[in-house]
Amino acid sequence: MSVITYVNFDGNTEQVIAFYSEALHASEVKKVKFKDIPQDPNYPLPENEQNMIMESSLEFAGGKIMMSDILPSMKQVTGELVKGNNILISIVIDDKEALQNYFSNLSVGGYVIMPLSEMPWSSCFGMLVDKFGVTWKFNSDADKFLDRVLSNQQ
Repeated sequence: MSVITYVNFDGNTEQVIAFYSEALHASEVKKVKFKDIPQDPNYPLPENEQNMIMESSLEFAGGKIMMSDILPSMKQVTGELVKGNNILISIVIDDKEALQNYFSNLSVGGYVIMPLSEMPWSSCFGMLVDKFGVTWKFNSDADKFLDRVLSNQQ
């Protein structure tokens, strides 16, 4: 079983995919636009919504992020998109060079909350918000920290 981060955007998912694909050196990118699926003739989508992303996935570093646009015509049902700190993407890998590369690439146009540095829980930890308002957490050895603390409790 895997857990996948899923992020909705307000009509700019195509730009997000392009940025994340390059910043994270994506190994595979898949995307489907609303126009790529059969439309209900009784409720056709407006032309401006047909080119929006219905579903996408981006694979990198053994993980996956999925993304889509929230259609303006669906906001009566879904509500307005609210950017906030309730979703973050955490990259946990031991390769510090790759971690630094992802951190540097994703910080372009965004801002750094905590620069990558050694912490009591990690030999390389940092946080940033990218230019699309998504919070990212980087941790070189989160599993080792959890295992160490849990083994000391037994």
